[in-house]
Amino acid sequence: MWIGYKILIFFSLMTEICAGTHYLSGGEVDPGLSFTRNHTSFEGTRHKRAIFQGEYCRRFGCCEARDDTCVTQFYEANALCYCDSFCERDTSDCCPDYKSFCREGKDGPPLQQPLDPEGCSRDSQHYEEGSVIKENCNFCTCSGQQWKCSQHVCLVLPELIDHINKGDYGWTAQNYSQFWGMTLEEGFKFRLGTLPPSPMLLSMNEMTASYPRADLPEVFIASYKWPGWTHGPLDQKNCAASWAFSTASVAADRIAIQSKGRYTANLSPQNLISCCAKNRHGCNSGSIDRAWWFLRKRGLVSHACYPLFKEQSTNNNSCAMASRSDGRGKRHATRPCPNSFEKSNRIYQCSPPYRISSNETEIMREIIQNGPVQAIMQVHEDFFYYKTGIYRHVVSTNEEPEKYRKLRTHAVKLTGWGTLRGAQGKKEKFWIAANSWGKSWGENGYFRILRGVNESDIEKLIIAAWGQLTSSDDP
Repeated sequence: MWIGYKILIFFSLMTEICAGTHYLSGGEVDPGLSFTRNHTSFEGTRHKRAIFQGEYCRRFGCCEARDDTCVTQFYEANALCYCDSFCERDTSDCCPDYKSFCREGKDGPPLQQPLDPEGCSRDSQHYEEGSVIKENCNFCTCSGQQWKCSQHVCLVLPELIDHINKGDYGWTAQNYSQFWGMTLEEGFKFRLGTLPPSPMLLSMNEMTASYPRADLPEVFIASYKWPGWTHGPLDQKNCAASWAFSTASVAADRIAIQSKGRYTANLSPQNLISCCAKNRHGCNSGSIDRAWWFLRKRGLVSHACYPLFKEQSTNNNSCAMASRSDGRGKRHATRPCPNSFEKSNRIYQCSPPYRISSNETEIMREIIQNGPVQAIMQVHEDFFYYKTGIYRHVVSTNEEPEKYRKLRTHAVKLTGWGTLRGAQGKKEKFWIAANSWGKSWGENGYFRILRGVNESDIEKLIIAAWGQLTSSDDP
């Protein structure tokens, strides 16, 4: 009999222990999950906690009335505990320091709202007071638990990129890392760099080529007609010198074509940037009429002889080349190449530049007969995003302020043309142009732009020149 009682008592105890264990486990909460109170049967679902020593409400703060967000992790019990006055019930789940910190007797201090830690948060990360972060082109400072940010207009606007790509504009846009973090003004100021055309340039008489209009093909690419004689895009980086890059590239192509491939060296834009000293500011913009003057009077060495500086800046102004005339119109270098690995310091010169008619057909005739030409265009903010397709300016609600108008002039090289179905499935004509933002931009450094409608003033001013070759230079 006594053994039977023992067994009965043992099973009774085990039942109580299992029930208690199950009861407590129902109150445990995964710290990674959200916890909500049951509004209809609250007292039956909240469980009394054991009293543990530690700081909970003292760290989190206290809340008046019922506030289910006034909760903190009770690590010792692997559960949650509360710091609101609703926890003062028979089945209390207050934090252990609730009464000592939040109440301290009936006449204690008023309940405190939870306080955010000093500093600011951004993308779930905490920053101390005084911290500075950069968001695109704007700097934000944590001050008084709030972010205070500068209000610059950024060069890269993700919403405009999305707008272009979701629309049917005939081209696609891309967010280039090389432009991210720049203001719109910095983009115009450092990535272009051609001064508005001078009255002298605009008053030049227009010349026409003799190529038969009827023989113009629907598609033409200069590098296909003159393989190895034309030169691909370079990268001006943040050196505002498209005036130098486009001039040197057009001159190099023309000399190679005119000499029938005897002189195929690409010419040095750095030679122009560093040595064309009058009325120019190097990497701080310059004029194409002065660049062509320098090519005619002083000449340039090859890009291999005088390569681009690794880091372009407005301080790279010292000229490392010099030349003298031989009395017969030819100039010869008086210094070795800045690049010690290149031995040829030959000076290349051009004739005075001439202007081609803005008529689409006349530009085509000039290119197919004599080679690529220089074009002056106006750049809008969306042009920086161009990736592929036939470019046309997409007007945005954040159109750039008028104060940037004088900074928007850019010089590029037209190398051909074509026809393709573009926006809305329509057949569209386009120019092929070489930019100077490196081969990671656009279509391997090139872009296509609407032809025959003077898109972005691309046909307004077209310039070319002949190579200055003597009889000894002829092949």
